[in-house]
Amino acid sequence: MALRLLYLIALRVFDWIALFTRSEASKDVEILVLHHELSVLRRQVATPRPSTADRGRSARSSLHVHRPSGRCQMSRSCMSSICLSFTSRRYSS
Repeated sequence: MALRLLYLIALRVFDWIALFTRSEASKDVEILVLHHELSVLRRQVATPRPSTADRGRSARSSLHVHRPSGRCQMSRSCMSSICLSFTSRRYSS
């Protein structure tokens, strides 16, 4: 355990020494490469698509959000259909 800790500390120290001795141009190139890798990975991850049940649950839970009483006096069925249409438009492509 102690040997592993010493190894990791030595590894960090050598990484810092290597980082400080590198030129600014090589650091800039590394940043550009990492930026490109990150953008490629972001494109590969698909955005989550909620199912119909998920949309219904979020619409139902939005009915419990506190709304001032002086505003619209809609019935619950009317509000749930409005919420469902809003969420279905928002999550469909």
